[in-house]
Amino acid sequence: MMDKMLTMSAPGKVILHGEHAVVHGKAALAVSLNLRTYLRIRPYKTGKVLINLPNIGTRLSWDVMKLQSLFPTFQGDSNCKIKSPRPEELDILKEFAGISKESTDTEGLAVLAFLYLYLSICERDLPSVHIAVWSELPPGAGLGSSAAYCVCLATALLAACGKISCPLEPGMDTARWDADELQLINKWAFQGEKAIHGNPSGVDNAVSTWGGALRYHAGKITSLNRVPALRILLTNTKVPRSTKVLVAGVKDKLLKFPAIMNPVLDSVDAISNHCECILDHLAETTSMEHYPVLEELFDINQHHLNVLGVGHPSLDQLCQVTASHGLHSKLTGAGGGGCGITLLRPDADPAVVEAAKRDLKNCGFECWETDIGAPGVSLHTSASLKASVQQVFTDL
Repeated sequence: MMDKMLTMSAPGKVILHGEHAVVHGKAALAVSLNLRTYLRIRPYKTGKVLINLPNIGTRLSWDVMKLQSLFPTFQGDSNCKIKSPRPEELDILKEFAGISKESTDTEGLAVLAFLYLYLSICERDLPSVHIAVWSELPPGAGLGSSAAYCVCLATALLAACGKISCPLEPGMDTARWDADELQLINKWAFQGEKAIHGNPSGVDNAVSTWGGALRYHAGKITSLNRVPALRILLTNTKVPRSTKVLVAGVKDKLLKFPAIMNPVLDSVDAISNHCECILDHLAETTSMEHYPVLEELFDINQHHLNVLGVGHPSLDQLCQVTASHGLHSKLTGAGGGGCGITLLRPDADPAVVEAAKRDLKNCGFECWETDIGAPGVSLHTSASLKASVQQVFTDL
């Protein structure tokens, strides 16, 4: 069982191209985002398990013995026969934790995913641990915050129970797990995502586990071999949206105007495929010749997404503001508000980028300048963490 403190992190994600088209059998490109969720787990010699989620103001603890009484409901398997959470299991956990059966609030779902993974991964020998999770990712913005959370939880609990190694050796600041262990982490994280979302695609947790870029097509997830670390400006319009409603709207348009809408989906598919080729070329050159093509693909895809009916005035405003500074943007994720991404070329004038950020913030939006193609779930020494992250865990 666990005898020392461990700190790990996992990245969020954005969809580069292929939103909505992927629902209809087309390709999508998902890339890791260098905004991360951090988790610290340490032995807690009290006979309790404690989880602290300062982003959402949640701090809860339970007696390990009381949690063990729930175990007959949970059949996690040490031979990795991982099963999806059953509705009756989740109902029992909700009742135990005082979560409404129909709850969709962030706190309730985060606690539900934790309890499910804790009981299922650790089985009968439940460890007494203190887990703290802090994230740079805003919840509910389509940036894979729940997946990064579940990846961190799965990793921490598998490590606490000795089911994966601790690859951080003396002299190393960060480390990653081998392919088989990452596969196990991803499978368990997917079960946590199911506890939260019901029927997720598996893309978000895969990106958070492996990092880099993934191609998702007809249910098959493939890692891209070479991914350049592109700079982007990520903007949250703070406009709430319903993914379910937006997906249904695209389906209605497709049924109503198949001869018109099917070519749009085909074009989005072609954009994803062409972008994948460009990323492969960019990974081996410092030439600027490919960036104008990426910018045009952003512009074309944004127009297509508006045609599909998933645009929003806030996203139009975002695109107009960045275009006034010579930058190119598109929505990412479900649309209808939410987030947009702006490509930042390596030779972009910092003053221009700052001016764009200022104007976007004046619109009431929130901005982050970051990279895509970040590494997946990683183990860290405390000294290797950013000062801001170190301070958060010091204060907890």
